[in-house]
Amino acid sequence: MDFEQIYKSYFRDVFLYLCSLSANEDIAEEMAQETFAKALKSIDTFDGAKDIRAWLFTIAKNTYYTFCKKQKIYANGEISENVADVQIDLAERFADEENAFRIHQFLHDMNEPYKEVFSLRVFGELPFERIGRIFGKSPGWARVTFYRAKKQILEYMEAMEDEKN
Repeated sequence: MDFEQIYKSYFRDVFLYLCSLSANEDIAEEMAQETFAKALKSIDTFDGAKDIRAWLFTIAKNTYYTFCKKQKIYANGEISENVADVQIDLAERFADEENAFRIHQFLHDMNEPYKEVFSLRVFGELPFERIGRIFGKSPGWARVTFYRAKKQILEYMEAMEDEKN
């Protein structure tokens, strides 16, 4: 597959993933362009062991984090709340800017693959089948990993609420 075909096939997925990280379409567009520029420069290092989408998402994530460090952006309070299978309780917590910041901090420190699966599902709005394919796993694995990530976040938020009281 030539690079132009890779770009056409995966740009939208990378853009949506970056929208989920940044909550800003302009930044996501800029970071997606930069992601593909970096991918083009290092396409010869892609060995095909992983799904190319996972490789692009890794480049996108690192590109975005580098951008955030340069801009001194550490979290964004605007969160998408439209994913149906996230518990209402979690969505309500995202609505509160302070809680959203805490959740982003927790997500930042969360272990992989939980962090990535949760971000792809909630922010990237990808189905479990695609998430599973990205990791070379089954949709069931993606569901279980997402559930465990969501459970970790809810437990963290409950602990934070207990500290307040």
